[in-house]
Amino acid sequence: MNESSSTPPTPPPSIHDPANGPQTPVHVVAADEVSLLELWLILWRRKLLIAGITALFIALSIPYALIQVEWYRADVLLAPAEQRSTSGLSQQLGGLVALAGVSVGGGDNAESLAILRSRDFTAAFIEEQNLLIVLYADQWDSQTGSWITNDPESRPDMRDAVEYFIKNVISVSKDNVSGLITLKVQWTDPQLAADWADLLVLRLNAHLRQRALVEAESNVEYLRGELGGTNVMTLQQSIGRLLESELQKVMLARGNEEFAFRVIDKAQVPKIRFKPNRRLIVVMAALFGGMLAVLFVFIDHAVRAARKKVIS
Repeated sequence: MNESSSTPPTPPPSIHDPANGPQTPVHVVAADEVSLLELWLILWRRKLLIAGITALFIALSIPYALIQVEWYRADVLLAPAEQRSTSGLSQQLGGLVALAGVSVGGGDNAESLAILRSRDFTAAFIEEQNLLIVLYADQWDSQTGSWITNDPESRPDMRDAVEYFIKNVISVSKDNVSGLITLKVQWTDPQLAADWADLLVLRLNAHLRQRALVEAESNVEYLRGELGGTNVMTLQQSIGRLLESELQKVMLARGNEEFAFRVIDKAQVPKIRFKPNRRLIVVMAALFGGMLAVLFVFIDHAVRAARKKVIS
């Protein structure tokens, strides 16, 4: 008998794990792996399909980008008005100030910005400029002067307008290094965007000036009453200095239109739209269409391979 015929066949090399012993044969693992070259060949064979799907997404994105409403943004650069502080006086008369409840310090920029962002201030501005029908022009019939819908629950009201204005129209940012404040107004009409930005600043200064004026005049009235009700010379002198400070506040509030913020750069009517970025929309559609096409090709290839295995 031939000696070679009795020799058992050599088993295929296998991947050996010292802990678990021999594992799957190497040629089986290699057969299951897909190289980058194979992936590229799969995509190359279906290149026309990938190009077609990508082109379809590009073609659909172009009219979508063109029908989008154009928005424009107007910016106003503001600087906090110089605060004329009377801190030295308040330190000298701290006890009397606390007793009288009179504020002798400068304004608070954080509070002013909070008022600009507040719902009450926004609602007053919308009502003053009659912006409810402007913000919801698509639901307003200008010929009949009424809302298109007859359902009162579906009609926009001041609460809707305030939320829409704060979220979509106005934004405020502050540079912590320079202290400058930028007020941005976005709208579909560039002229209205610039007008609203300037009007918001005017109204904010007027609102803060009127509030400071009322507060200072109230303090003056109170201090005059206290001054006439005491015979103590030192107390009269202290109240007199406080009264002088409040009279200065009244004078500054009446004569200074830029009470809280000084306008460094007024709003200009924008020439270039802020959004939509039509070029970006088309590019993103092309990328999404290409990725979707590649995913479809790989899934289709996997399904076809699985069917061949089942048939064989």
